[in-house]
Amino acid sequence: MLFNSLNFAIFLPIVFILYWFVTNKKLQTQNILLLAASYFFYSCWDWRFLFLLLFSTGLDYFTGLKMADASDKAKRKFWFWLSIIINLGFLGIFKYYNFFVGSFAEAMANFGWKVNYATLNIILPVGISFYTFHGLSYVIDIYNDRIKPVRNFIDYSVFVSFFPLLVAGPIERATHLLPQIQKPRIFNYGFAVQGLRQILWGLFKKMVIADNCAQYADMIFNDSGQYNSSTLVLGALFFTIQIYCDFSGYSDIALGTAKLFGIELLRNFAYPYFSRDIAEFWRRWHISLSSWFRDYLYYPLGGSRGSKWMSIRNTFIIFLVSGFWHGANWTFLAWGFLNALYFLPLLILGKNRNNLDIIAQGKLFPSITEIVNVAITFTLTVFAWIFFRATSIHEALSYISGIFTTSIFKKPEIPTAGMVVLGLSGFFFLIEWLGREHQFALSHFGSKWPRLIRWSFYATIILLIGIFMQTNETPFIYFQF
Repeated sequence: MLFNSLNFAIFLPIVFILYWFVTNKKLQTQNILLLAASYFFYSCWDWRFLFLLLFSTGLDYFTGLKMADASDKAKRKFWFWLSIIINLGFLGIFKYYNFFVGSFAEAMANFGWKVNYATLNIILPVGISFYTFHGLSYVIDIYNDRIKPVRNFIDYSVFVSFFPLLVAGPIERATHLLPQIQKPRIFNYGFAVQGLRQILWGLFKKMVIADNCAQYADMIFNDSGQYNSSTLVLGALFFTIQIYCDFSGYSDIALGTAKLFGIELLRNFAYPYFSRDIAEFWRRWHISLSSWFRDYLYYPLGGSRGSKWMSIRNTFIIFLVSGFWHGANWTFLAWGFLNALYFLPLLILGKNRNNLDIIAQGKLFPSITEIVNVAITFTLTVFAWIFFRATSIHEALSYISGIFTTSIFKKPEIPTAGMVVLGLSGFFFLIEWLGREHQFALSHFGSKWPRLIRWSFYATIILLIGIFMQTNETPFIYFQF
């Protein structure tokens, strides 16, 4: 069930009404309803994978209790590693098995050895990377005595499978979400209204900007050899806008939906394309994943506490693992490696934490230096996204070589409708810039306007969605990860 579908438009109000008006606001009844709604939501993709979700949930719930009740350290460690190995084993089989056996066979072929191998003809379960990481953080936190295990299976199951975040995040922490699930929730009108604003902005990002940019990004990337340099640059720009609006749009809808049920999820994006260096970009892009790897991989590896070489090693590990998390393809590893290279000068010079504040805070316009830094960071990011979008390293390199030709000075081969999409993207970034000091662009946008003008603005957003939405339902990019 897609957020941008008619089915979800029917599903959400029904669950909302049952949640606040039929359960009599009893906590356990509300949680049972959320769990039932979440399992129904997930089964709409493929009901067979519901059993995998149930197994993963039961595994981590059970091993969490076993670790807490273990009589000695050895038993505690046994249950901990059992959960880690099984969770990563399932993720590896479904997501990475074909990649590893195929790569191994290709490597052997280079030495003249033919290796016969069998691939698995299976569908990647939607959301497996996200709910697996939910469970892993829970188990790791129990093992490290950060939290106590949950004894109520319903509460834990809602934490893992809460439907707004189930298939594409954000990646939640037990320390943040579980306390909200375990305590009574009271309807807050202002909080719910904020949720509706965030849903509206998320739908605009996805249905107006991302889906329309996708048409031209696909057109250019799928036939890149037929276009001149300036068109290829625009293709990379279209994808850069598409992936941000698609994924952050999903996150906005997820966070806004959770607010309707009195729950606050982790923020996942903080205007990353306004970043002044690549370190700031990664503090603002897919925040829940970046912070997950920081806390559960980077710090355990030693973080930046050791020598400079150790910090560099750990940084490359984090970026490579982050790239590989996105999918079983060398292009994702190349994308991660390239971002690590971008990050390296900042790390060596000790400037990776220079830009912790909001750009041009309290001002309308940034300084010339900030404009230059944002432009450089954005250009580097666009270049890296080429590897992310390409289906192979060869395709990415071919695309890049096509950019660096004399045809860069020719007019882009884009229809007028494509230029309209770029204009809409400019409008989108303007609203994001004006709202950059808040949790999401429409959070306080126009709050001081007269009601008529404010509601006219919302109506305009809705009208644009109606005009530019695709006739078919389009899935979100991160469902494939």
